[in-house]
Amino acid sequence: MKRMKISFSELMQKNKDELLKDKSQLEKIEKRVDEKYAKSLNN
Repeated sequence: MKRMKISFSELMQKNKDELLKDKSQLEKIEKRVDEKYAKSLNN
């Protein structure tokens, strides 16, 4: 198996981008959960 040659900084940038995407997804999910929880309290 050949290893791809990629610079460390490129790798760091990719990881950062992935984390940022994940974070925005997490925030969306948390918001939805909070809204559902708030609704359940009102009923």
